[in-house]
Parts: sequence; C-alpha cells; structure tokens
Amino acid sequence: MIPFLTAGYPELDSTVELVLGAVSAGADMIEIGIPFSDPQADGPVIQASSQQALNNGITLKTIFQQVEQIRNQTKVPIALMGYYNPILKWGQKAFLDRCVSAGVDGLILPDLPLDEAKPFCKMAQSKGVSPILLVAPNTPNERIKHISEIAGDLIYAVSILGITGNNLASKDKVSDYLSRVREHSVTQFVVGFGISTRDDVKWFNEHADGAVVGSAIIKNLIGSENPVETTNNFIQSLKGTV
Repeated sequence: MIPFLTAGYPELDSTVELVLGAVSAGADMIEIGIPFSDPQADGPVIQASSQQALNNGITLKTIFQQVEQIRNQTKVPIALMGYYNPILKWGQKAFLDRCVSAGVDGLILPDLPLDEAKPFCKMAQSKGVSPILLVAPNTPNERIKHISEIAGDLIYAVSILGITGNNLASKDKVSDYLSRVREHSVTQFVVGFGISTRDDVKWFNEHADGAVVGSAIIKNLIGSENPVETTNNFIQSLKGTV
C-alpha cells in the first residue's frame, strides 16, 4: 500500500511526522507530492491541499530537507510526485543531484513529455533515481511497452481517464486494462487514482504490484485535530490490520 501525502500539508512541518507515521502504520512505499500552482492531473482534494501547502510556504528546498529527515529514520522507498516545469527551472542535473543527496528513490512526473522522457530518464537512472512514468487506459500496447522500457523500476498505471479522486470505471474494464499493462510492460507497475477503500486496495493488489491511495488520505486530514493518528488509522484500515 502506497500512501500519497502532500508536502507541507496540513501544516508546513507536518510532512516528516506524517510520513514516519504512515511507515509505522505499514506503508510499503511513500509518495510525496510536490505542490504546484497548476496541477493538471490532480483532483480538487489534492489541488486544495497543494494550494494550502503553498500558502504555508512550502518550497522544493524545504521538501528536500524534509525528505532528508525522513530518510535518516526509515529505509522505506520514497517517490516524489511533481510536475516538470519546476524541475526545468531548478535545472535537471541539479534537481536529480539533490534527489540523490536527500535520499529520494523515485520520481513521478505526470506531465513529462515522452519525447523528453528518454534523456531525462537515462540521466536519472545513471544517478540511481528511478523515473516512474505513467500509462493510462487509452495507452496502446506498444506504447505501454515503450514507456516501460524507458522507465526505471516501476511504471504507474492510472486507473481512470481524468484526474485524481474520480470514481473508478467498472472492475471488468479496469481488469482488462491492467491485464494489458501486465502483458506488455517489461517492469513492475503500481496503480493509482480513485482508490479509497480496503476492498479497492485488496483488489488492485491482486491485479498489480501496488496500490496508491491519495485523495482519500488527504480528505481524511481535512479538519483533523490529530493528523498523524488520523492518517495512521486510515492506512491500517486500508491494509486490513485493524
């Protein structure tokens, strides 16, 4: 089970304790969202959390510092999920070097153009950072294979067309799609978008190599007086350990 948490949300300094709490609750990997002012793939819940984090003063510099603190206390894989423009502004090489020094294992970039993905992925892998590229239900089989060959240790199968938090299509349609990904990908894959219950997590773990839960976790944090406890309890319920 892979929880998604927005860096700097609900408070600027929430990230470290939320991530470490998620690890203690049984997270197998952590996805940390880099807030961005124009998040094309994010639904309203995650968009709102990103805007709040930006209002809180979150920056890439702060996120890397937070990842360093997390990495000093756990070996659980950490992937940053962000958009390509801030990386271009930072500078690709400088950004990847900072990923390495902070202890980032993977990068999920939903808007990385495929024609630019190959050199970026090659650079990332040469530094030990795994680029995690996306496929979708309308991605042709040959393109799935091509994307998986460019990517690192994983690809990310978007379960639905649209934005995060949308409702899932019928399980039969999703199952057919994930079977195509399994058949044509040369690497493992995780699934995200629209996963919100224990039954969802269980079903997707049977059809993929991991399930990402994002909007449902962020939604649970809204108005919580104890974000760490709230998140831990929800993750345990998703894993079926409570």
